[in-house]
Amino acid sequence: MKKSNTLNNAGKLTALLCLLTILLTPVVIVNAGERGVLMKFGQVQDQVLGEGIHLIIPVVNTVKKLSIRIQKQAISTEAASQDLQNVFTDVALNWHIIPEKVNRIFQQIGEEKDVIEMIINPAVEEVSKAVIAQYTAEELITKRGDVKTRLDENLTKRLDSYNLAVDDISLVHIRFSDSFREAVEAKQIAAQEAKRAEFVALKAAKEAEAKVNLAKGEVESLSLFKNILTPELLQKQAVEKWNGKLPLIMGKDSLKLWDIQQLITASEN
Repeated sequence: MKKSNTLNNAGKLTALLCLLTILLTPVVIVNAGERGVLMKFGQVQDQVLGEGIHLIIPVVNTVKKLSIRIQKQAISTEAASQDLQNVFTDVALNWHIIPEKVNRIFQQIGEEKDVIEMIINPAVEEVSKAVIAQYTAEELITKRGDVKTRLDENLTKRLDSYNLAVDDISLVHIRFSDSFREAVEAKQIAAQEAKRAEFVALKAAKEAEAKVNLAKGEVESLSLFKNILTPELLQKQAVEKWNGKLPLIMGKDSLKLWDIQQLITASEN
């Protein structure tokens, strides 16, 4: 009986020791979309902790978890175009921390909010100003795709040096000053009026050309008719339409009858 109690006590003691060991051994859980920065006495280590459960040495090790998910940062910037127009842009940047570089980012920059304030915002503003300065105000509208491509390339190169990756960049809005918008509107109205005037002038020229062609056609028709209408033809048509009565011809000196012989001759012809 005593032996049995001794065994039970030993089992309980062993279980208690195991429980104490588990409780005294810190466990770090790195969630999905995160990486853990392992530190030894506050010094950042090369090892990056992936998703899952990790055992660390109490007091010696500490872990800082950073998100590696895609994050969106909306930034409003003001810049000058190549033709010195004020340009206001709203840029949306999708970015993320390169997973295997989280230890370097935490060591050199800090947490996510530090990355946004110290790296992301200044980089977007500076790159936007540099790119927009290469285009005129009109080109910023007509070549919007090229502007976006340059922003993407330059930001990717800029942020890569800080171990940050660019997933996408969008030019949400491009706005100009009120005076410039008014000038553009006036220019468009003037262009429309010029096109209208050009159309009216072209229409008038076409109408005048049509009238000239019509007049030429009438002249040519009269000329052709004059060449065809010979005295013999006139006499023949007169005979064919004669009703049998001799017409009276009014002359300068006196009245005379048409020579019947001429009518007969014309009829025979």
